Amino acid sequence: MSELLVKPSGETGKVIDITPESAGWRYVGFALHRLSAAQGVSAVTGDREVCLVFVSGTGTVTAGGQNLGPLGGRESPFDGKPAAVYVPGNCNWSVMAETDLELAVCSAPALTGRAVRVIAPEAMSQEVRGKGTNTRYVTNILPETDGVADSLLVVEVITPGGHTSSYPPHKHDRDALPDESYLEETYYHRLNPHQGFAFQRVYTEDRTLDETLLIEDGVTTLVPKGYHPCAAIHGYDLYYLNVMAGPRRVWRFHNQPEHEWLLGG
Repeated sequence: MSELLVKPSGETGKVIDITPESAGWRYVGFALHRLSAAQGVSAVTGDREVCLVFVSGTGTVTAGGQNLGPLGGRESPFDGKPAAVYVPGNCNWSVMAETDLELAVCSAPALTGRAVRVIAPEAMSQEVRGKGTNTRYVTNILPETDGVADSLLVVEVITPGGHTSSYPPHKHDRDALPDESYLEETYYHRLNPHQGFAFQRVYTEDRTLDETLLIEDGVTTLVPKGYHPCAAIHGYDLYYLNVMAGPRRVWRFHNQPEHEWLLGG
């Protein structure tokens, strides 16, 4: 199996655990917990900031000594917007599942002292990107325009079956602002119906990295560098939760020049 593809380690508990050390990079961390009702998870952020994303289900959250109450509620990541919580560095947090719960823990370096913040679904902007069979639907959880975080950028995308996404191919692997920013990235994928599949290609201009990955329900792709388009197969919608972070909290990407013509007209 490709080192860029991380499959769940089991059915319950922490089933995905990606750290900067395991990924071989510096910034992005991603974990996924699958909990049954009355099961819980807790942690201390330390020198990391965290965004808790309720992929599905409901849980009661405590963070920084505050009881934030029950959050979440959607039945699947294809059913409306999520709820999320921003937790700064050096802060305790815990989640107790009230229903079956899929909880994503997105992390990156904490650089300043910030406050715990609930990011309610109604506070998240949505947008449609692309046209035709390149149309996809984006929910901004922690966008660049939101100054609540030090490093984290978090977004959800739904790509209908038969459509492409993260396309035309683009990359963000150079710290060369204002033209391009260096951002590591993870893609947590889900499919609807769950037995479907999709494809993702991760490749560099010189093809020293060039891998085409079979995307099945529940896997995570690592994007350390290069272009990284996705293709959803007819009949199966593709969801992914993106986590990005780098030396600066700015998303500036470079389109692959030979495919940039697709943006015109």
